[in-house]
Amino acid sequence: MDAQPGTAVLMYIAHREVESRVMAALARSGVGDVTVAQSRLLQRLDPGGMRLTDLAEQARVTKQTAGALVDQLERAGYVTRQPDPSDARARLVTLTDKGAEMCRRAGAEVARVEQEWRQHLGDDAYGALRAALLSLREITDPYL
Repeated sequence: MDAQPGTAVLMYIAHREVESRVMAALARSGVGDVTVAQSRLLQRLDPGGMRLTDLAEQARVTKQTAGALVDQLERAGYVTRQPDPSDARARLVTLTDKGAEMCRRAGAEVARVEQEWRQHLGDDAYGALRAALLSLREITDPYL
């Protein structure tokens, strides 16, 4: 057995740290009513809106779980459901202004973390890491 964790575990550790930092930054800015589960769903939400079934699939949760999380986010004012212009029977989950502001705050914290990583690794190593992960996404993200 290797003394060091596998690559996937190392990526998870880094992701978990970013997630924790984002949640703490949101809490400091007054956003204390978003859970980690809700934030993971929001990470996959297309800015133009998307159907609940597609959101559930991309977030890799059941439609029921996604529906419950969207219900909570809607009650808190972060998302809304609007008619899908391409299908009158369907609805799109979209961010409200409040939700978009929360996502901007989260994105600002992610940018701070990535800047720390760049400083720690150096520009070349950070650039190589990012390029490798983007390339890996081609075979790991079916929603690309």
